[in-house]
Amino acid sequence: MAHEDRRLQVLRAIVQDYVSTNDPVGSKALAARYDLGVSPATIRNDMAVLEEEGYITQPHTSAGRVPTDKGYRFFVDRLSQVKPLSAAERRAIERFLDGALDLDDVLTRTVRLLAQLTRNVAVIQYPTLSRSAVRHLEVVQLATNRLLLVLITDTGRVEQRVVEIPAVTDAPAGTDPVAELRTLLNAAFVGAKLAEAGVKVADLLDTAPAHLRGLVAAVSATLIETLAEPGEDRLLVGGTANLTRGGALDFPGTLRPLLEALEEQVVVLRLMGEVAPSTVLVSIGEENAHEGFTGASVVSVGYGSAGGTADLALGGLGVVGPTRMDYPGTMAAVRAVARYVGQLLAES
Repeated sequence: MAHEDRRLQVLRAIVQDYVSTNDPVGSKALAARYDLGVSPATIRNDMAVLEEEGYITQPHTSAGRVPTDKGYRFFVDRLSQVKPLSAAERRAIERFLDGALDLDDVLTRTVRLLAQLTRNVAVIQYPTLSRSAVRHLEVVQLATNRLLLVLITDTGRVEQRVVEIPAVTDAPAGTDPVAELRTLLNAAFVGAKLAEAGVKVADLLDTAPAHLRGLVAAVSATLIETLAEPGEDRLLVGGTANLTRGGALDFPGTLRPLLEALEEQVVVLRLMGEVAPSTVLVSIGEENAHEGFTGASVVSVGYGSAGGTADLALGGLGVVGPTRMDYPGTMAAVRAVARYVGQLLAES
């Protein structure tokens, strides 16, 4: 076996041992627990080279070593495959998510499930409105001068707006202007992507029947706001108590910067904005741009397919935890849950 291959095996063993025990790893322990085929002295020499090259470090006076961010990155990049979840784990995911009643329930259950599976903090982004399509527009008359406009997307997301309207005085006898407006809006917008639907509003003003143009004009500003300028994306976070599970070694300074970063939804949404379906991203320690995440690792992936486009996700989900993370297991869980959430939303 070449020296480089053997050192990779030693590094892999150090990562696996440290992740499972949370104790710095020594050469004797490696020789006893892993079939590396060499003596403790040779392992000690390999560890010296790995330390010199920045893959492992000595945390304190202990004789043991722990992986650095560079060591974890080397380990993750050379994972030949992500271990699949067991049949029991897959069934548990299906059972847990199948009982969901609506979009909010699906996403709430997803963060709880991911936090339990990975024992880390779980995050999920609501489906991005601009990537969604219109499933239905409901119009409800609240009063003679007020309508409730309800937008339902193909991902199950619901946006509601109240609109002040003028009185309709020139409607043909026996007609219901609000019902006509509902039919008109659905004919124009159902199936349209929200990012593209805003431009249809101007066309609607030109083509609407004369007696409905006042109503269309009244709702047009709200339609443009709801369709073309969707509200801020939302995020759910669960399992923050898991951050304390590993003790002071996982976060030797303080947890406050990470907890504050998790509270700043825009920071986490920026991380989620880079995801794509099926491609699991792993960002380790100092690779994270925001200083609150420099002591943590983020494993994320996109879920769902926006408009049937394979490389554009409806939203992102993932976990945040210490760099001392079970990367193969966490990547498998994140990918499996994302796949199932995507299927659920596609069938809804």
